[in-house]
Amino acid sequence: MVGIIIATHGEFAEGILQSGEMIFGKQENVEAVTLMPSEGPDDVRAKMEKAIASFDNQDEVLFLVDLWGGTPFNQASSLMEAHQDKWAIVAGLNLAMLIEAFATRFSKESAHEIAVHILDTAKEAVKVKPEELEPADAAADTAQQVNTGAPGKFEYVLARIDSRLLHGQVATAWTKNTLPTRIIVVSDEVAKDELRKKLIQQAAPSGVKAHVVPINKMIELAKDDKHFGGQRALLLFENPHDVLKAVEGGVPLETINVGSMAHSTGKVQPNKVLAFSQADLDAFKKLKEHGLSFDVRKVPNDSRGNMDEIMRRAQSELDRQR
Repeated sequence: MVGIIIATHGEFAEGILQSGEMIFGKQENVEAVTLMPSEGPDDVRAKMEKAIASFDNQDEVLFLVDLWGGTPFNQASSLMEAHQDKWAIVAGLNLAMLIEAFATRFSKESAHEIAVHILDTAKEAVKVKPEELEPADAAADTAQQVNTGAPGKFEYVLARIDSRLLHGQVATAWTKNTLPTRIIVVSDEVAKDELRKKLIQQAAPSGVKAHVVPINKMIELAKDDKHFGGQRALLLFENPHDVLKAVEGGVPLETINVGSMAHSTGKVQPNKVLAFSQADLDAFKKLKEHGLSFDVRKVPNDSRGNMDEIMRRAQSELDRQR
């Protein structure tokens, strides 16, 4: 796997690494290098050399730096002199660039390939609101829509239960992992809330259209075989009850990713991110009877949780409350 060095002035490197791992999960072969006010170029170089020595593969190294021409860039460039056929530097570090680099390491094995691939994502992440402040060409890119109207049905690349719906982990990590053309929030409640609908549509990553539809509408769309050929749908549900209604109505899901279920009064919480009421457990049991499997992960590179064991612990805690 390509090693990544994040090098910046001050503690920016450590902070953005923490943010990136919060969204995408813990990363191996990634090191933050900081240039502090009391330090000089030699200190940065020594930190970079130590970081490179810790990598499993020292032949492929990607430097993500804050400023072109700054001290972190200059020291990385000096180290790279003897490795220009393998190593690469990308300046202008932002969070979208970092997350894209994390995701791309799973499919590309060279620093040069990753450096080229992450440039567009880094540039697309720079936007302005209100949209009319954007230059005309950028506004046109933002407004571009995916093609529709081809014969066929949706391909479901992910169906996820997440009480937060469309947020950073979904808009970045899961979108990069599954490559949807559309993100569809399926909820009767959210479909009635114009503010939440607008916020969800605005949170969609570049190039992906976001929709909010009630459950019956999703059932209708799932049966349409005339307009959605080539469309890759990522479905988001707030709770298992809405998933059950959709499945019973004919939405052809095989696996449901269980990512986050918020705690509230009367629920038990057998792990850090999932809280269950008795009704929730009953809904999951019915989903299992319908043949669905459960993929318990917050982000793609998390290890999968054992849903049967989680449900068993939740049921035991609920029984003790009675």
